[in-house]
Amino acid sequence: MTAQTLGEVPPGCRRRLLDHYGPSAEAWLRAAPSLLAEAAERFKLSLKGYHDAGHASAVALATMLDGTPVILKAWYEPLRYRHEIAALTVWAGGPTADVIEAADDLSVAALELVGGQPGGAAPLGHKRQMVAGAIRGLHSLGRQGPRPDVPSLAHFRQQVVLPRIRQRVQSLDLGTWATLVEETCEGLPTLREDPDRTTVLHADLYRENVIFDGGGHPRLIDPHPLVGDAVFDWAFWTVYYDLEREVADRLATAARISRIAVPEITPWCRALAVDGFLYYWEIEDPALPKIAKVLSSLMASGPEGGR
Repeated sequence: MTAQTLGEVPPGCRRRLLDHYGPSAEAWLRAAPSLLAEAAERFKLSLKGYHDAGHASAVALATMLDGTPVILKAWYEPLRYRHEIAALTVWAGGPTADVIEAADDLSVAALELVGGQPGGAAPLGHKRQMVAGAIRGLHSLGRQGPRPDVPSLAHFRQQVVLPRIRQRVQSLDLGTWATLVEETCEGLPTLREDPDRTTVLHADLYRENVIFDGGGHPRLIDPHPLVGDAVFDWAFWTVYYDLEREVADRLATAARISRIAVPEITPWCRALAVDGFLYYWEIEDPALPKIAKVLSSLMASGPEGGR
């Protein structure tokens, strides 16, 4: 029997993965249709078409034997596949997308299609409070049972984030922004984690990674999981969920729902903002003015992070 294939991945998928991973992704992009086809055959799925989304994977729509629609996702990085599946397994039944089938040798998995359509359904009202509640629910599940084999926040911060911040500060000509960036960086060594808040973190809470189910409730998808202090997710959501818009409101909501004080969340917000600012500066991203405004606002809020 010949496996059903969808043909070449969409141009948008190709462009995003090449932008993200470089030319080394070219061979994988050629192989991706076969990987999806083999997984579909194993899982007894019928492929329907590509869903052109994401920066680290190729995604297709498929149906199970009973007609239930699912997402079939192939990851470029086997390690990222393992980390994401490990976290989703811990969060099973929670406010995310459940894993239906997984093929470790292919780095392909069938996932729940949230909201019955790509991108999910329409949200309900009070979206900010509902998303915060979903983050809290994810953290609650992440504290239960054995820890997944994913990187620690401490390792990510010390071995990835701080070195890249130092390298960019030294190599970029920041002009009039240099002083503000230096002031922000002075606070980086003081970041501390509270072991009592350790959980499995989503660690990638951009707006596009929060979709809604058929009841209008949020689901947190496409994690880049870590294990560490919940404060990191609250800070990430505060800064990046809707860059520049309602940052102070999200910070206040994060503090209320998480019961982590604003002065504890704010230093992590500053660290994430300066990391993003330097990255956007380096690649000349159009969002640079937005992250610059966020960084300036966070630094102007005072040492205690008050509003």
